[in-house]
Amino acid sequence: MKAFLNITKALADANRLRMLMALREGEVCVCQIAELTGLALSTVSKHLSVLYQAGLVNARKEGRWMYYSLPGKGAATAAREAVAWVRRSLDGNERIVADAARMKRVRAMNLGALCKRQCGN
Repeated sequence: MKAFLNITKALADANRLRMLMALREGEVCVCQIAELTGLALSTVSKHLSVLYQAGLVNARKEGRWMYYSLPGKGAATAAREAVAWVRRSLDGNERIVADAARMKRVRAMNLGALCKRQCGN
């Protein structure tokens, strides 16, 4: 039951749902999610941590940067089914469609320059 509660709590936030949907096209850096949402890096990291703890995203570190992706076949069934449900439920949502268009532009940006700008370096 604890896993179920963690998943439902993680999904109970509009920003986390936007972040989850932004991962549909593949792995992204925290900086890219921050650029998409307009939220501070620390806020984005906290939201992604909640999603990670619930098993709804995978995470990997490369140098200073964290990268997130949707869970694969090895993930818990409940997490995979929750992600699939979110995708079906929000497909076509006006905000999600706008985010998808913006995310294409964000993905086209130079990642190094974007991350440096996000970090203020």
